[in-house]
Amino acid sequence: MQAKVLVIEDDAEIAELIQLYLRREGIDIHHASSAEEGSDLLRADEQFQLVLLDLNLPGMDGYEFLQAFRKKWNIPVIIVSARIDDADMILGFGYGADDFVQKPFSPKVLAARVRAHLRRERRSQQEDRGRIIQFGPYRFAAEDQILKKDGERVNLSPKEVSILSALCDHEGKPVSQNDLYEEVWGNKYGDLTTVSVHMQRLRRKIEEDPANPRYLTTIYGFGYMFTRGDTSESV
Repeated sequence: MQAKVLVIEDDAEIAELIQLYLRREGIDIHHASSAEEGSDLLRADEQFQLVLLDLNLPGMDGYEFLQAFRKKWNIPVIIVSARIDDADMILGFGYGADDFVQKPFSPKVLAARVRAHLRRERRSQQEDRGRIIQFGPYRFAAEDQILKKDGERVNLSPKEVSILSALCDHEGKPVSQNDLYEEVWGNKYGDLTTVSVHMQRLRRKIEEDPANPRYLTTIYGFGYMFTRGDTSESV
């Protein structure tokens, strides 16, 4: 699997361990010891396909980096940190993280998580090729993972794109949190808070009134459902 991954980690030993195992997978690894350095690398080379991010960094911390990062980039971010309690996870997902790995970690398990995210993103792009969904003022080009409102791009994280794609696939039918977690995150069982946090973020970006959604509705007892106006079309 050939891919380009950025590791933002200020602990040199941990960074070297991550690089060692991921390079064995044929992954091109680049290391930054601070969020500022990581941002410079991203601006210089936009071909990165995934970011591994520590939270406790000198200068700008991981949350600040992630908040700024999501304003421009949509690639997956895996947080690798000793800070892994519920509050940290909710905050991280709220800022657009796609996964968490707790320190100390198994390098083999981390490598497997990276491979899974890279495969899932590539598979999602292949399966969505050519599909365009229009609803209200929005146009969702699944192949390019781009949502536009009246011609202006709406910045979505990879998980938000995957959630929107999954709900569009089941248009007019409710999808349970369990099914959505399995389809988007690739796990049958897990913390369903992740789903609700990402759905809240997605609604804030799409709905005029997130508390009373028009497109991403909740069918109580059944799950979330995507709907659109009668004038919308699927191409």
